[in-house]
Amino acid sequence: MSKPPSVIRQTVVTPIVLIVVLLATAALTYAFGSRAFNRTAIEMFINIMVVVGLYAFVGNSGLLSFGHISFMCLGAYMTAWLAIPPVMKSITLKGLPAWLLHTQLPMWVATPISGVFAALFALFVGRIIMRLSGIAASIATFGLLGVVNNVYSNWDSVTGGQGSIVGIPPTMNVWIGWLGAAVAIVIAYLYSISRSGLALRATRDEAIAASASGVDIVRERLIAFVVSAFIIGLAGALYAHFLSIVNPGSFYLRTTFVSLSMLVVGGMYSLSGAVSGVVAMSVLIELFRNLEKGVSVGGLSIGLPNGVQEIAIGIITIIILIYLPTGLTRNREFSWRGWPLQRRLASPVQTALKEMN
Repeated sequence: MSKPPSVIRQTVVTPIVLIVVLLATAALTYAFGSRAFNRTAIEMFINIMVVVGLYAFVGNSGLLSFGHISFMCLGAYMTAWLAIPPVMKSITLKGLPAWLLHTQLPMWVATPISGVFAALFALFVGRIIMRLSGIAASIATFGLLGVVNNVYSNWDSVTGGQGSIVGIPPTMNVWIGWLGAAVAIVIAYLYSISRSGLALRATRDEAIAASASGVDIVRERLIAFVVSAFIIGLAGALYAHFLSIVNPGSFYLRTTFVSLSMLVVGGMYSLSGAVSGVVAMSVLIELFRNLEKGVSVGGLSIGLPNGVQEIAIGIITIIILIYLPTGLTRNREFSWRGWPLQRRLASPVQTALKEMN
């Protein structure tokens, strides 16, 4: 059943605000930012896609997933297989099927195909994993991350093994990054206001009551799992075009925990929190990255030891969990009227069930 118009008018403000703010960021970066700053902005937009994809599943289901970066890996490698010139693939990726070995597609075609590939994989494995709950489901997703990473790290003839695949056309710019982030936000928003999104949040808040009301918990979790995989698969494809190089190490533990930290810092139960967490953490990461390179003070170059960035991220995440367990946005959504923000998308089970019926 479709949402009442009044509810749609109340909630549609959130993605509009987020997309407009990110558009302004992209415009300012393009107009005044250096080449290095443009790359930082593009990386931030890709991270927004990843964390928004995480929100689509984690925020609506309440299940913590450690395996979603595997979908980013799938999307990145698929776009590499599709976009690299055939002559290069015939040398380094001889194990690819003949039709894929001789195919070369532009980014605009390869990227959505990569998202669909990640979503289909999520549909296949999700039918098993989504039957689990709580810590068991989280451990299963962590196992998924390990399996995908090991397969891609050792399948030399298809993925290049632990080496890097090069030759991906470097077609990314700040506008494509913004467009990718905007698409991710729209998809996550449309899912969150859908009947399936409401049903899943009902299971998050009170699984027994939702099940008694006829909600198929496994089915709703699987839908969210597939939607989030599609978004993150798109992010992986754009990331491959951003770096022009992919290797399995880029899609493992560090990326997993940084993405989860961004979601937790912003507020994992709101779309605004997902975006805000990425922006806040991106600023801090860039700050510490520059401090590690060294700062000139009175003719002396003073720099922080390598690894301080990861330590700082961990400490900040712990502080947020202690003092702001609901994140910087307190799991609320941005609106034109400012704070306090509207909380419709994080409604309790009674409201969700009422809207479904």
